[in-house]
Amino acid sequence: MHKFIFLLAMLSILAPSVIRNEDPIPVYKVGDDIAWASKDYNDKDWSQTRGNTADHIFWSRTHLDLRQVENNILPLGLQIESFGSFEVYWDGVLIGNNGQIPQNGKPEIPGTESSYYRIPDHLISPGFHTVALRSSQSLLPHVQRSIGFKIDPYNSLLTRPLVTISYMNLMAGAFLIAAVYYFFLFLNSKRRHWDILIFGTICLLFFALLIMEYLKFHVVIPYSEFFVRLEIIGWLTFANALLVPAYFIIQFKFKKGPWLLAALFGTLIFLYISNYGHYDLTARLYSLAMLIANFIVVLNGIIQKEKGGIILLVGLVISALVGKFVLYDYGLFISFTIIVLCMLYLHSIRTSVIEAEHQNAILLSSRLQLELLKKNIQPHFLRNTLTSMMDWVEESPKEGARFIQALASEFDIMNEISEQTLIPITKELELCRQHLSVMGFRKEINYQWEQIGIDETQLIPPAIIHTLLENGITHSEPLPGNTITFVLHYSASEKSQQYMFETIAKNRQIITDRTGGNGFKYIKARLTESYGNNWKFSSGATEKGWISTIQIVLS
Repeated sequence: MHKFIFLLAMLSILAPSVIRNEDPIPVYKVGDDIAWASKDYNDKDWSQTRGNTADHIFWSRTHLDLRQVENNILPLGLQIESFGSFEVYWDGVLIGNNGQIPQNGKPEIPGTESSYYRIPDHLISPGFHTVALRSSQSLLPHVQRSIGFKIDPYNSLLTRPLVTISYMNLMAGAFLIAAVYYFFLFLNSKRRHWDILIFGTICLLFFALLIMEYLKFHVVIPYSEFFVRLEIIGWLTFANALLVPAYFIIQFKFKKGPWLLAALFGTLIFLYISNYGHYDLTARLYSLAMLIANFIVVLNGIIQKEKGGIILLVGLVISALVGKFVLYDYGLFISFTIIVLCMLYLHSIRTSVIEAEHQNAILLSSRLQLELLKKNIQPHFLRNTLTSMMDWVEESPKEGARFIQALASEFDIMNEISEQTLIPITKELELCRQHLSVMGFRKEINYQWEQIGIDETQLIPPAIIHTLLENGITHSEPLPGNTITFVLHYSASEKSQQYMFETIAKNRQIITDRTGGNGFKYIKARLTESYGNNWKFSSGATEKGWISTIQIVLS
């Protein structure tokens, strides 16, 4: 598609024009006389500037020098780009009109900025011909816009825009689908990836830019509304010129990104103010400012050895060359498309990294599930528990039955939560209480459980409090009275949630590093699985025993 558009642009440049004098100068005169349409009328005293014609009728005359025209390209068509409403005369013969000139007290009906007319075959011959326009421009009398002429085969004048529109519509549709897809991807992702939202917005803006640029071929736009479309195109280009570097800044983690965006925004505002009314020039300068910002970010990414930096640099160079040497109407969109393809390449790299992280997370989750099950089915635990259970059944069958029921309940809960990432805090507390019942029978120690400020609506990774409880049982000795007390404190603020688990007992003599055991590794792995890096964990001895604190930072 891009090759076709490029070829179409090059053919339009290289094809010889039917007009020898490619920049004919029109002359103007205010007034209304049908004799001024004649080919032989002497217009040497007419002015080369139109001036402010207010609501008056005025004429313009332009002399076109035609080359020899082959019969196979007939009929010829005349394309006129001009503001106002007018009648078109070719060598004194009326060949069409654009809009309606005010007459008989009726106001002007504005014409379009670009219009097409068929030139009668018998009026075509080599040499000079006169195009006279009987015009009015009462809706924008102060705008001094020159008149442009183009002569080509009439069928080509009519069909060339349709061919261009068809390809541009395909491109616009692709960007619209991409925008919708990435918006859904952003909305349905658990974590907000702002680069995805920015990319979707860029695709949507580029779709709107394509539609607005070629809207003139879909909708009849009066010349009085001509600048509205250009203003919208300018602001769409402005937004994309700001968002594209923002995307690269996020992808390459450019530390000075906010400063660069602030400087870019100020530059774009300056360009808008200083070149107000020069719409094509302003759009080119917007694109240039965007390219410079992109080069700064990408070059910094190459220095930091970011993935894809070299390929992106090549893409930006190609985009700059296309914008420089290809006709602006096509070059702008081709260069933007190249940049978007570079952004897609970056996103594919990011997606592969996320997929690898996801696979690692799945493996981690599986290992954690196995670790959780191993915690309660390890041979040492089962042997000691079953031995104690036999003694209780023999000495006190009723208490032995309670022992068996507590162990069964603990296993049921453990089996229920083993495959979950987050569970209700109430389920975690029930697991802890059942474990204390089991260990109370086993060790014949009076274990006491207290909880303060618990919010029963909260979710928590499975068995992390249970692991702290096991750690407290293993490394503590009872106080006088044969008691060990466990207290779970919960508190919350706008920025964080905190669980503080306190063991009130006598600490056993430390033989190994208690803060580096498998239990604490399990807790940290579970917190990372559920909260990423948004957590803090600390554990240490106190005068009363031991305190472990889990703090979850709310994003």
